[in-house]
Amino acid sequence: MIKLPQDVANIIHKLEEAGYEAYAVGGCVRDSILGREPNDWDITTSALPQQVKDLFLHTIDTGLQHGTVTVMMHHVGYEVTTYRIDGEYEDSRHPKSVTFTRDLIEDLKRRDFTINAMAYNEKDGVVDAFGGMQDLKNGIVRAVGDPKERFTEDALRMMRAVRFAAQLGYSIDEDTKTAVKQMADTLNKISAERIQVELIKLVTSDHPEHMRLLYETGITKVILPQFDRMMETEQNNPHHCYSVGGHTIKAMEQVRADKVLRLTMLFHDMGKPDTKTTGEDGVDHFHGHAAVSRDYAGEVLKKLKFDNDTLRTVTKLTYWHDYKISPDKKSVRRALNKMGEDLFLLLLEVKRADTMAQSSYQRERKLEELEQLKTVYEQIKEEGECFSLKDLAVTGQDLIALGMKPGPQIGEILHMLLELVLEDPDQNEKENLLSVASKSIF
Repeated sequence: MIKLPQDVANIIHKLEEAGYEAYAVGGCVRDSILGREPNDWDITTSALPQQVKDLFLHTIDTGLQHGTVTVMMHHVGYEVTTYRIDGEYEDSRHPKSVTFTRDLIEDLKRRDFTINAMAYNEKDGVVDAFGGMQDLKNGIVRAVGDPKERFTEDALRMMRAVRFAAQLGYSIDEDTKTAVKQMADTLNKISAERIQVELIKLVTSDHPEHMRLLYETGITKVILPQFDRMMETEQNNPHHCYSVGGHTIKAMEQVRADKVLRLTMLFHDMGKPDTKTTGEDGVDHFHGHAAVSRDYAGEVLKKLKFDNDTLRTVTKLTYWHDYKISPDKKSVRRALNKMGEDLFLLLLEVKRADTMAQSSYQRERKLEELEQLKTVYEQIKEEGECFSLKDLAVTGQDLIALGMKPGPQIGEILHMLLELVLEDPDQNEKENLLSVASKSIF
């Protein structure tokens, strides 16, 4: 059932030969049982940290106070942690103290979910004291022991419960879910960086629709209150058949599992609750929502400490998602010039996901237009048509050679020439553009 990597097996065997117990533990056991490739392999042992250090040539003191030593094998690090019992938790994350123990079950008892509280070695097989195998079989995420205790120890475990459910396609045990609902507000003690990591893993999972579970358990009310407003904003409009939040979830399902694209779909309509108006005919409109959505995206991504590249790309895509582009060369060249080629291609994916999450009203026409946009873009690329300054047939150096002095005017002339070429790509000939430029200069 489980095949340990050779280095992991060697570490365990060496500890056993020295008279200690040792097991692979946690997520690597879970993933192996499910036939997935583990990201990393953790080992738990009855040996104390110094005893582990004495057995291996190359170790790193990763967290001795918590019993963890990293053993290096063939340039790969494996965390080896002494069986422990956690003391009282002060900050919903770290125990004030840990007590080392010789009892594996005591160590497994402190772990978050039953599916992560199993251990394995070749001698004993799977050690499963809390029904993790049965929960894997039934597709359930269940806290080990009392869920309130587990969430008091680390409030982030509530988000992890939903994230594991999303990654594995599981449901959450009812008692565990009830505890999340009762304790969700304690997530405000958790750092933005840790919230961000869990959110990314959830939105890029195979089941981004579990965002609804974050809402139902009260988690979004704490970490993303704008999402609650979206879930509660209806769209009485022929183009829509879901609430803003429902549409958002469907749009996330319809785009590939890329961090930027999934985040864009999460934020693209976040401004709709603020911009909703209802006409005399009872039809809802959301004029200007893209700009408001962009502002919300920037605000939330900054708060959650996302990197600047992600922030820039997601806010731009959010802003442009509703931008109308006619499927003709001139419009596409101008769009490419406005947003850049990389963003334009991502925008086509965003627009398709947005369309697929709407009602069937005019859907075929919208999808056909998107295909036409892609075809026109490919024609522009194939024919080498200019849509940016880097493809312009003249440069600033050419204008200086023409007699211009270096300065802001060079940029102005280049942009004027680019405007000419965006209208008519046949104008992108060096002699022609220099002729036009000379008339503007002299």
